[in-house]
Amino acid sequence: MMKLFSTLFAPARPVARPGEADWHMALERPLFAGLSGPERARLQDLARQLLEGKAFTPAGDAEPTGEDIALIATQAALPILHLGSHWYDGWKEVVLYPAEFVHQAEETDEMGLVHQYSHVRAGEAWQGGPLILSLDAVRASGWLEGFNVIIHEFAHKLDMNSGAVNGLPPLHGDMVAGEWSRAFASAYEDLARRADAMENDADLEIDPYAAESPAEFFAVLSEYFFEWPEVVSATYPAVYEQMRRFYRQDPLKRLNATYGAAP
Repeated sequence: MMKLFSTLFAPARPVARPGEADWHMALERPLFAGLSGPERARLQDLARQLLEGKAFTPAGDAEPTGEDIALIATQAALPILHLGSHWYDGWKEVVLYPAEFVHQAEETDEMGLVHQYSHVRAGEAWQGGPLILSLDAVRASGWLEGFNVIIHEFAHKLDMNSGAVNGLPPLHGDMVAGEWSRAFASAYEDLARRADAMENDADLEIDPYAAESPAEFFAVLSEYFFEWPEVVSATYPAVYEQMRRFYRQDPLKRLNATYGAAP
């Protein structure tokens, strides 16, 4: 059973609604560079739908601003820009902590012994339940630096649409599950092997946290796909191609067209 601070279930407090200046500031993040006018309009429409369909609940002493809410909504809308808002159906709440929070859980091993453990996290997604974000991490997302807690946790929600959390979201009719599995399994095994062999994680092109599980691999690679697409394309081109087909976007092409080379 998962346990978080009791504030997670405290009575909801109202959060600031984004104003036009908040939307403008959110859309100024480099993450959105190169989107066409119609794409930006659709992105903001999807972001507003997200605000209407989800409750945003501050936890502890979190005080999210209108810009914070706009940052979450716009960056969460980017992965579903060409998929549709229904991909985020089936759950209702986004919980916001001011900073990293403690995840506490219990596991029962094969001998029936119960083990308790805790981790400090910047985000978390529960199957059928809330999505949880640290506001500090939200504000650090979207700068094309390879980190995006919003896309990471919302990617978990996409993954969960298949009924499992295994790095294989429901694929489109023109995609082949075997091709996806081969590309992702090969890349996951390669990253896990290199992460085990390296003394310094900084020597890896991709955050070694991706080697924790196939689900984390998909979520981390989704961050990189939108934030540092050149890294995914160069390191695991077959994975990039599968993600390009799944998300129906090509961030590498879009960002290169904007900057001349990925920043």
